[in-house]
Amino acid sequence: MAKPLIQMALDSLDFDATVALAEQVAPYVDIFEIGTPCIKYNGLKLVEELRARFPNQLILVDLKTMDAGEYEATPFYAAGADICTVLGVSGLATIGGVVKAAKAHNAEVQVDLINVPDKIECARASAELGAQIVGVHTGLDAQAAGQTPFADLNDIASLGLDVRVSVAGGIKQSTVQSVVEAGANIIVVGAAIYGAPSPAEAAREIRELVDAAAV
Repeated sequence: MAKPLIQMALDSLDFDATVALAEQVAPYVDIFEIGTPCIKYNGLKLVEELRARFPNQLILVDLKTMDAGEYEATPFYAAGADICTVLGVSGLATIGGVVKAAKAHNAEVQVDLINVPDKIECARASAELGAQIVGVHTGLDAQAAGQTPFADLNDIASLGLDVRVSVAGGIKQSTVQSVVEAGANIIVVGAAIYGAPSPAEAAREIRELVDAAAV
């Protein structure tokens, strides 16, 4: 199987700290995710900075777009984003708008299934609209309540859709093998890296675990 990509969630509001963290983990990750609070605080300037510094990584902007899909996503694609996210609960018209913006910039769309009641139907409809990635996402509040993304990941991965499946929600060293085996194509890691004493060492360890599990 193709080795899953590792996506690093950059969640700090501090511009310089975000760039410094990206520098530390760049050798081990494939996608830099500018988290929702981070992009709201820092805006297009951070997209442009990361694009200039890291030509070999994909840049995902976690807009979680809820309305005005094409209008909202377009400037971020123009600034260098490879992927923007749109909420599955936004509806097909909004998802379609982000897909249109992505096509205009030869980029990709991730549909985030967070809080979607019928995740399977939304995943199918998103694939039909042209989204390239479907995100199985257990948010921070849900994680605090004890929820995990694993059951939803199994359900979505088993559909065999022509999309990559991303998984986010408290992924760490001890769960990496499980998410790879469940069919994740993109593994999102945040606190397990940026909360570690050495983010670079934690990222290296997760890279090795992902690669070993995918053999």
